[in-house]
Parts: sequence; C-alpha cells; structure tokens
Amino acid sequence: MTVATGVAHSEPMSTDATSPEARLQAIGLTIPPAPTSVASYLGVSIVGNLAFTAGHGPVVNGKLAHIGRLGENMDVDAGRVSAQTVALNMLATLKAELGDLGRVERVIKVIVMVNSAPDFEDQPLVADAATEVFIGAFGRDRGMSARSAVGMASLPFGISVEIEGVFQVA
Repeated sequence: MTVATGVAHSEPMSTDATSPEARLQAIGLTIPPAPTSVASYLGVSIVGNLAFTAGHGPVVNGKLAHIGRLGENMDVDAGRVSAQTVALNMLATLKAELGDLGRVERVIKVIVMVNSAPDFEDQPLVADAATEVFIGAFGRDRGMSARSAVGMASLPFGISVEIEGVFQVA
C-alpha cells in the first residue's frame, strides 16, 4: 500500500461494514496482543470522545524489538518495519481499552519519533509505514491524520521508533 504525500484528498466514507481487523488481515497484517506498560503510565487515556495513546514502542511477542538508530545501524526499510509494528501495537492497546476497533471514528494526530543519526533525514518515510497501517485499518478518510515525524537523539531502551496518537472514538 502506498500513501501519497501532501494534502489528503477527500473520499466518500465507506459503507463497507468490514471490521478494522478484517481490513488489516486482507493486507497481511494482524493485530497482536496488547503490550503491557513498561513504566508507570496508562497505555491509553480517554477524555470525552478522544483517546490519547501513550508512546508505544516496537514490541514483538512481549519483548522490545527493532533496537537501533536509523542512519547508523538501521536503514529506512528496517525503520518502516519498526513503525508498522508500533502502529499495530497502538491498535492492540486501543482494542483492549475500547473492546472494538470499530469504535475508532478517526485518527486525529500521530507523532512518530525516530531514533536517528544526526544526518538521517528520512523520518517521514519511516512514519509513512505507521500511516499506512491506520489507513489499512480504517480507510483513507478515517485513517489519514495530521502527523509529525521527528528525529530523536535517543529513545527509551534503544528502540528505533516510538509513536503516540490521538483518536476520535464513539
């Protein structure tokens, strides 16, 4: 799946009743079990109709994965795999909290932090992989969001990507 850069074009809301999980499965992705917090914080906090997810990292089978720095010992493709993993973990946390990902009405804002060497400038290409997961789950109208893709000198435990987001929920 390819995501165009620039301004999102409006498409009619899909009347397809397919669940976000089924939509992801159709493109070869599966939502894992929800990761557990690694410190003292909530994985998601809901205020009114907004769900704020905490920073999530690349957890695979209950363990941190995709350790490294982009532009140093990881390339863009490896960073994209990490970002995709993190986005799926975020959806797992939302599903655990909401009971049903169908309650997500829209992805509002996503902040993608990329553990980057000083001269690495392709954070948006890494972040696109997370955006593609959200579009895959919810469709373009509900899954495309405002986004920041920023380079960080380091991230907790040496992870390559950390993502947090804001979701409108029913």
